[in-house]
This record gives sequence, C-alpha cells and structure tokens, in this order.
Amino acid sequence: MTASLSPEVKALIAKARIVSFAGWSEQYGAARVAQLQAADDSQQYLSDEALQGLPGAAIAKTLRDRAADLVDQARAEVLAQFPQITEPGGGLYPPLRAEACWRDFWQFLRCVTYGIAAQRQDYTSATGLAYMEQLYQVLQVPLDAMVCGIKALKAASLQTLTAEQAAKTAPYFDRLIHALEQFQTAAAGSS
Repeated sequence: MTASLSPEVKALIAKARIVSFAGWSEQYGAARVAQLQAADDSQQYLSDEALQGLPGAAIAKTLRDRAADLVDQARAEVLAQFPQITEPGGGLYPPLRAEACWRDFWQFLRCVTYGIAAQRQDYTSATGLAYMEQLYQVLQVPLDAMVCGIKALKAASLQTLTAEQAAKTAPYFDRLIHALEQFQTAAAGSS
C-alpha cells in the first residue's frame, strides 16, 4: 500500500508518532526509557521483560495479550454503527483503507498500553498528534468512525479488567479519544 502513497503522505506517516517519553527519564531512568522507545520505534507492544517493574504492567499485559480480540470488537462496533463504511463510496473503501483503520486501532491500543504500563497519562506527543491530524485530513480518514472505534476499544478493554483496574485505565483511553475528538472539531471548523 505504501508504494501508492504520495511523498507528502509518507512524510506525514513518519512524523505522526503519537507517543512521547519526554520527561520520563527522571522517574524511570535513561535505560528504561530507551527500552520503551525501542518498543515504540519497532511498533511493538512491551514484552514481559520490558513490563517488569512497571506499576501498570499487569493491566498492560492483559490488554497486550488480548489485543487481537479487542481490535476485533472495535472493528465490529464501527461496522455496526457505520454499516456502509466499507462499501463503495464509504470512508473505509477500498479494502486497503479499512485494513489501515483496523491497524490504527491495534497501534492506538499499543500506544495506550505504554502509558498504562508506566502509569503516565502524559504518553502522547502534541507534535505527533498534530502530524496525525494532518495525515488524517490528507487521507480523508472518517474521524467519526475512528472516534467510535477508539471508544469501542476502550469499552472492550475495560470489560477485560476488574472494576478497580478499569477505573485506573479509563483516563489513558480518554486522553486519546479527546485528541481525536479535537481533530473532529478542527475539521468541522474548517468546513
């Protein structure tokens, strides 16, 4: 799919890195932050080894281990709420667009688990999110469906946790949901 993308889109994809570990070294040390950064650079969930000693490790591991099912549930909710979205003329047509959306859900969950694992709600990068917003504008990503999907990802994730864990975890999803809702607000304002 990337072969058909314009140089502008490829550049935006490279810059749309929504995770930031800025300021985490003081709490976790340079070596731990480098380990987290390496996972993000390779777009991987944190391994059991990387999770060791992090305060939210158990929750992050649960979500990591159930990522495929959680993304499937989010996809099902998007398709239920937007039944025509993958049909010709829909925002996630042709199938490559839909596949990219489902991959984004997987990536969003990965990013959220970094914040959860470290118990740092400041896991997002304002700069990366700004580039993601530009990318989504250029690609005409259906933001209403993306917000729906992340909310569904949150709901599915929280259902896998105890009530206490869910209460601690919700704000990490809310931070990302809020960012994408801001994309919607900006898009509505420019129309």
